[in-house]
Amino acid sequence: MSVKFATLSAELDYEVEAALAFHDDDAKATVATLLSFIKHLRFQLALAHSAISYGMTRGWSPKFDREA
Repeated sequence: MSVKFATLSAELDYEVEAALAFHDDDAKATVATLLSFIKHLRFQLALAHSAISYGMTRGWSPKFDREA
């Protein structure tokens, strides 16, 4: 295992624990909150996509789904 992977894994573990702690270890509430954040961010991305011209971003346009 590389040092970079171990660091990313440790950071991710910390973030998961922090999110669960914020919701008093209620996994369902944590997932619900994260899903509502995703919904909000996708809406913001849609607004940005409609407001930013193709030329302003030099051909870049936001993508709604991650590339694998």
